[in-house]
Amino acid sequence: MATIVITPPRRFSLPKVSDLWEAREVLYRFGARDVTLRYRQTALGVVWVILQPLLTALVFVLVFSKVAKLSFGGQPPMVFVFVGLLAWNLFSGIITRAQGSLVSNRDLVSKVFFPRMLVPLAVVYSCLVDFLVSTVFLIVLLVVYGINPGVAVLLAPIWTLMIILLASGVGLVSSALTVRYRDVNYFIPFMLQFLLYASPIAYSIANVPAKYRVVYDLNPLTWLLQEFQWSFVRQPVPPVWEIVLSVVVPVAVFLGGAVIFEQMERGFADVI
Repeated sequence: MATIVITPPRRFSLPKVSDLWEAREVLYRFGARDVTLRYRQTALGVVWVILQPLLTALVFVLVFSKVAKLSFGGQPPMVFVFVGLLAWNLFSGIITRAQGSLVSNRDLVSKVFFPRMLVPLAVVYSCLVDFLVSTVFLIVLLVVYGINPGVAVLLAPIWTLMIILLASGVGLVSSALTVRYRDVNYFIPFMLQFLLYASPIAYSIANVPAKYRVVYDLNPLTWLLQEFQWSFVRQPVPPVWEIVLSVVVPVAVFLGGAVIFEQMERGFADVI
């Protein structure tokens, strides 16, 4: 019988990839359970994945197009907004579900040994399922409106991966902090609500006055949203610095989140 020696993580250390890989079945099980529980005993089931962003897009189009008279980069408002919501829902969904994942599974966390990091990371599975279903509907919208994304659409998987890494890094930190400080349950929804309107999701970045652009340029989500719009609805090519930072920053945030989570993990069982 193999002997497993559990040692505390070193200062500023990353989790062992081998440990995560050996426990990969836990990741799959948590993710599959999340999908099952979310749509069990619902009349519409997975249709909600399309219905929710569609209705949200309709409201945004009404407010920002008809009332505020903002532009949408020369594209149909419905398609433009739906592309932004596609990226946003993936980002916010991962953070929201990861944040409370450890607390909602407190019995497993406190009594069973496995890499706890897999619990918040497992939410990516269900969020990605929702994302793929919504992407299929986006393709239908592109066909209906006669929009040809062009070769830039081939880069969409890269932007998707970067959003997952960025959101997962934030989700790891927020889930670890929630174990000790339940105030995070109030802070995260507020910040996501703020970011929803402070990011070019329901309007083109061209509508932002020049004096405020520096604030938007400091938001990594702005870069990724612009790249999503470039890939799907033929918007201008983002600056090179944005494209480079769109890869560097999400990777750095994810690694930083993993280090912080690893340092805080040793005290989970005592306070959860």
